[in-house]
Amino acid sequence: MEGQNRAVAPSYLGWSIFTTLCCCLPLGIAAQNSNAAGESALAADASRTAKILNIVGLVCGIILIIIVIAIKATAQK
Repeated sequence: MEGQNRAVAPSYLGWSIFTTLCCCLPLGIAAQNSNAAGESALAADASRTAKILNIVGLVCGIILIIIVIAIKATAQK
C-alpha cells in the first residue's frame, strides 16, 4: 500500500501567536490549518491568507509602536 504524497502548507502558527501577543490582536488570529483534513487546496489558501494577515499585522503593530513612542517623547518636553 502506497502512502499518499501531498504537499503540506505551512500554518505560520508561531508567527500568528507572536503577532497576536505583541503587535496586532485581530490580525494575528489567522493561523488556520486544513492540513489535517487532507484538503491541500484549502490548506494552501488558508496558509496564504495567514501569511498576508501576519505581515499586515506586524507592519501595523510596528507603526503603532512608533506612533506611541513619538507621542510619549513629544509629550515629555
